[in-house]
Amino acid sequence: MKIAVIGQSQFGEEVYKLIRSNGHEVVGVFTIPDVNGKPDQLAATAEKDGVRVFKFPRWRVKGQAIPEVLEAYRETKPDLNVMPFCSQFIPSEVTDHPQHGSIVYHPSILPRHRGASAINWTLMCGDNYGGFSIFYADDGLDTGPVLLQREVYVDPNDTVDTLYNRFLYPEGIKAMGEAVQMIADGKAPKVTQPEEGATYDAIWKKKEVAEIKWDQTGEMLHNFIRGNDMIPGAWATIDGQKVSMFGSRLIKGGRPKGRVVSIPGCAVPAIVTKDGMVFTGNDGQMLKVKTLQFEDGRMIQAQKYGLGDDAEEKIEMTPEEVGMAGAIKDIWGGILSTTKIDGDSDFFKMGGGSMDVARLVEEVKQKCNGIALSNEDVYMATTYDAFVQKVIKKGRGLDDFVFEYDAVKMHINDMDIEFPNQLFINNDFVDAEDGKTFDTINPTDESVICKVAKGTAADVDTAVAAAKEAFEEGEWGKMNARDRGTLMFKLADLMEEHKEELATLETIDSGAVYTLAIKTHIGMSIDTFRYFAGWCDKIQGLTIPINNARPNKNLTYTKREPVGVCGIVVPWNYPLMMLAWKMASCLAAGNTVVLKPAQVTPLTALKFAELVVRAGFPPGVINILPGSGSVVGQRMADHPDIRKLGFTGSTPIGKTIMKSCAVSNLKKCSLELGGKSPLVIFADCNMDTAVKQALGAVFFNKGENCIAAGRLYVEDKIHDEFIDRVITDIKKMKIGDPLDRSTAHGPQNHRSHLEKLLEYCEIGQRDGATLVYGGKQVDRPGLFMEPTVFTNVKDDNMIAKEESFGPVMVVSKFNASDIDGMLRSANATEYGLASGVFTNDISKALYCSDKLNAGTVFINTYNKTDVAAPFGGFKQSGFGKDLGMEAMNEYLKTKTVTVEY
Repeated sequence: MKIAVIGQSQFGEEVYKLIRSNGHEVVGVFTIPDVNGKPDQLAATAEKDGVRVFKFPRWRVKGQAIPEVLEAYRETKPDLNVMPFCSQFIPSEVTDHPQHGSIVYHPSILPRHRGASAINWTLMCGDNYGGFSIFYADDGLDTGPVLLQREVYVDPNDTVDTLYNRFLYPEGIKAMGEAVQMIADGKAPKVTQPEEGATYDAIWKKKEVAEIKWDQTGEMLHNFIRGNDMIPGAWATIDGQKVSMFGSRLIKGGRPKGRVVSIPGCAVPAIVTKDGMVFTGNDGQMLKVKTLQFEDGRMIQAQKYGLGDDAEEKIEMTPEEVGMAGAIKDIWGGILSTTKIDGDSDFFKMGGGSMDVARLVEEVKQKCNGIALSNEDVYMATTYDAFVQKVIKKGRGLDDFVFEYDAVKMHINDMDIEFPNQLFINNDFVDAEDGKTFDTINPTDESVICKVAKGTAADVDTAVAAAKEAFEEGEWGKMNARDRGTLMFKLADLMEEHKEELATLETIDSGAVYTLAIKTHIGMSIDTFRYFAGWCDKIQGLTIPINNARPNKNLTYTKREPVGVCGIVVPWNYPLMMLAWKMASCLAAGNTVVLKPAQVTPLTALKFAELVVRAGFPPGVINILPGSGSVVGQRMADHPDIRKLGFTGSTPIGKTIMKSCAVSNLKKCSLELGGKSPLVIFADCNMDTAVKQALGAVFFNKGENCIAAGRLYVEDKIHDEFIDRVITDIKKMKIGDPLDRSTAHGPQNHRSHLEKLLEYCEIGQRDGATLVYGGKQVDRPGLFMEPTVFTNVKDDNMIAKEESFGPVMVVSKFNASDIDGMLRSANATEYGLASGVFTNDISKALYCSDKLNAGTVFINTYNKTDVAAPFGGFKQSGFGKDLGMEAMNEYLKTKTVTVEY
């Protein structure tokens, strides 16, 4: 067919190109005149193709078609007029002229939202569904017969731009091409529009119509603001000036803390937070806006409102930067088609549009030493001078984000350290909703380190809402997998940069010996993040051959997708390492997270949170809430928006969590629970190795180790020698200040745990086991427990069945003639976390490894975990894996897609 394209903009350009690629002849393009010497994109492309282009400022005067315009149009002799996003009124003499008439693109489901501002009204009315119609032109009232329509769900946080870019633009272009082809094939319907449900909505372009009326629900306010984003811009009077608002989001949770701003007509004052300005509707529903614009056109991030004049002293440029400013002027001139650019020239007032922003960002990167701007940087520096200053600051690193919080500062371990002590929600440190705190205690001397905010159920709700928004709407959910990995690598680098500070905090908060904290608590945490950072872009599905229904064929494939918002609850024995074991795989899979550290050891998790912000993680991706398990942990298990919960801790609490996960929303859960790990030592072992490794298996990290050897089975031939050598080495262990580099054994984590260990030893003696060493508290300040050894332990003794989670070695003899009996005893426990075998007989070692019912078996070594090796238990030691490739399965779901063709 011969087609006349009447319209403008990039949308018109893409429709034009699609029509031509489908084999139709475009006999003329009718568009608007140049603006500031810059042709419309449709015109520029058509001119390059040698297609006749007509640039009419108008088609009619006083209701009558202009004869010369009408004659120029008729000379092209089209069979069909295609009108993509036409902003001019086209007379009926033109629309009715071709044999097939004219088809028009309209961005609503007609007959709803007839008129020129359909997208605005779709959002302002809070429609759940929107879309577009392609109809035959009528007398300009959008009432002509419909050819085809496409519908889409409107997200509660869609704006004019997101709805247009996500659906109306790409699908509209394809549909226009489809409509033309249907007409060419003689298959195009003409469906009369019903009047039922019809609306004709006024043009919504003038600024005065967009004043916000505050006495409405939060959802209505939100719909009004997003319906005016970016044109004409919903505005209100604040501090005597008209301020337009953009980037609205509905938010949940408690009222945030921040600077209060009174708004005329608004019953509840606005709050300026660290990531926006929060408003409240007359129903209590809150919304947050991201960007503000003043009457002079200046835009700022909403969180900067009220901080004074943001005009900064100009940076004096180096000769190289002067040259860069010249390059920027050339870039602006090329985009805006003008050489008349001075310091006050405004990019947008001179005709720059959203696609020009993308071009500007890319050209600056290409021509200005790789300086990377965001689109938002352009919107925040719209004049030439301001833009040049922005680029120079970026180039010098002066525009880097500065993160500030109320820090606890200490001089300890020959260094100055500082760390947060508040909840971490949405990249901000905040007090608990009710303002309550708790003391965190140094187990070395039971002194108070500092007060820490104590999270509430309401704080969990706020954190989950932030994590959900980050997953569904934020940059994290849109980010390329490899970019996620880059952020995780950067976070690991920052952890390494701050490892001495982290290790010091771990030592004073958990009692870990500093040298062990550096190597294991912190070192393995860093390794874990680096390992899983490498997994981010290696999460793959499968293609699966299935039976085909001939003559058709099928393609079936699987996709591995993140679960969503995940909850993580970690214990107090390895505070940072347990965080890393679970969180790293969770993030690598693309999830967002709310984590509760143990109440008695929150400090390294909060310092880690500071590094999260410095690494550049988007708000809401990671949230950390110190507090009690009964409140914070329970609300996480019950929360309907948490889709996975990972827990490390005791078996009784694990059972409670699993029940809550099932009852709440059947959320996925993984549990790493208690252990009573058997360690078997045969007479043919290397005795030096066995003694050294057995000491580590029991006393490593003061015995506060989930895989600690809970019961040793020592062959009777070497039993006495083994015990003698163990006690000799115990007496050489230095017990004392864990910050002392020569200390081998530090304090237990907290007083109640120490008291339970002392009771455990009393029961062991009462049941008839022989206490050969220790069993009491060290005579010094602090929570120090003597390394303890019991022998002659029988299967029915409590200490043979229950975990001590402390420095208590429980030893039983066995005879090599009854290995199977010994193995039955070793397996006669409800736990199955780890186990170990020491022997130089490989057949014996492998036989035992086959028979031992535990998730990990160590042979001639112990405690040798690695970030690449899956870790997790059997039976009542839980299920699911941390570490290794298998850990990724805990935070992914599999989707099967079948295509027939």
